[in-house]
Amino acid sequence: MDLNFTADPGLTSEDLAPVPAERRTWGTWNYAALWISMSLCIPTYMMASSLIGGGMNWWQALLTIFLGNTIVLVPMLLNGRAGARYGIPFPVFARASFGVRGANVPALLRAVIACGWFGIQTWIGGFALYQMGVLWWPGLGTLPAIFPASWGLATGPAITFLLFWALNMYVVKLGVDSIKHLLVFKAFFLPFAALALLVWAIGAGNGLGPILAQPAKFASSAAFWAFFFPSLTGMVGFWATLSLNIPDFTRYAVSQRAQQWGQAIGLPPSMTLFSFVGVVVTSATFIIYGETIWDPVVLAGRFDSKLLVSFAMLAVALSTLATNIAANIVSPANDFANLDPTRISFKTGGYITGLIGLLIFPWKLIADPSGYVFTWLVGYSGLLGPIGGIMIVDYYLLRGQQLNVADLYRYQGEYTYRGGYNPAALLALVAGVLPNVPGFLAAINVLEKAAVWPWLTGLYNYAWFVGFAVAGVVYWGLMRRPAQPLAATLAK
Repeated sequence: MDLNFTADPGLTSEDLAPVPAERRTWGTWNYAALWISMSLCIPTYMMASSLIGGGMNWWQALLTIFLGNTIVLVPMLLNGRAGARYGIPFPVFARASFGVRGANVPALLRAVIACGWFGIQTWIGGFALYQMGVLWWPGLGTLPAIFPASWGLATGPAITFLLFWALNMYVVKLGVDSIKHLLVFKAFFLPFAALALLVWAIGAGNGLGPILAQPAKFASSAAFWAFFFPSLTGMVGFWATLSLNIPDFTRYAVSQRAQQWGQAIGLPPSMTLFSFVGVVVTSATFIIYGETIWDPVVLAGRFDSKLLVSFAMLAVALSTLATNIAANIVSPANDFANLDPTRISFKTGGYITGLIGLLIFPWKLIADPSGYVFTWLVGYSGLLGPIGGIMIVDYYLLRGQQLNVADLYRYQGEYTYRGGYNPAALLALVAGVLPNVPGFLAAINVLEKAAVWPWLTGLYNYAWFVGFAVAGVVYWGLMRRPAQPLAATLAK
């Protein structure tokens, strides 16, 4: 592949340029380690425990998680092939289907969702500091309310949340390299902490037998299936962001085999194994405390020793800081910088990410298991599924995995379409999102379910799948070759 071409200003930077062959050094175990590291995080635990909190038993929850991660592995591998073949990142790959300017649309949608994850992780870290602080200064928990009641935000947790947010922004200012030691700490601490929590739960819950004997809490099989399908969609949605921007990582692969086997080895098994900890511990809390505690930070706050709780909360905050910067700042900061590489730097993109992460009210998204799964995970999967459908149909069915790399970096070329935007892709994106809108509005109580047809709101339970299929089919219909009258008209 010839990388000696002249790129137009505004369409490239050091981060967006194709990676030459000599810099592609990631092997199979690099990708396996990447997924193991990303899987070991508090939201993974909370995802598993939310299924127990919603009524599943242990094997139903693990099966749902394994199925969801196996399904999302498919678009992960398909999109990853383009990165490994051409050495290009996600925003550049999206230019082939959306146009050299239109690619900013999927990049921004993905970036805003990453901002939401940044807010959630920041809230987890801030609330861990609150749990520690209120032990030593009880008055922190009784401060007078200063926020509107509708915000659902107490003053004490708000203070520690904002302090932790400011710490994240300071790290952005210092640069991502400043957290490399924290990433090493996380790699050793989280597995140890997970094992310690598992041992505690088995001991306090009178053995693994009684814990795993906890039955499902569904009144009927219909109630189970009504919870299972949106939960499966939520599991797919958990990594739907990475299923799009996986070329950001596979562009460094030494071969297609390395990235494919590495991801297959690393993603479903590690997610399922770490989720087992969340499933067992959450099941044990019902035996130990008489209630299901799905949030590990709240659970750790129940321990008797002040020193133990303080150590645990401080460690959670530090490991969350490392995960947050690496997983939820780098990608959106680059996506925002892609809007105008000459004006928006990585740091500016990081500050934008932080601000949106505040405005998204993350404490409400994880206030309860249903909000975490049905509102957050399922909701944004309805946005990302259509993007994945369009990109995969374009690359595999329409282009036969052939891209003109030089034209991906030129305003005038094969991917110019109409002023840099591909109307067919934008129409397909809208078509893929629309069927899920009524269900989402009903899920956040903007619409009454009775106000729309039940089957229409029911589509929301399959948001990622519906969006992926509808957008992919519509895009193929508009762009199919050689008979493409509508696509040709739109591109003029």
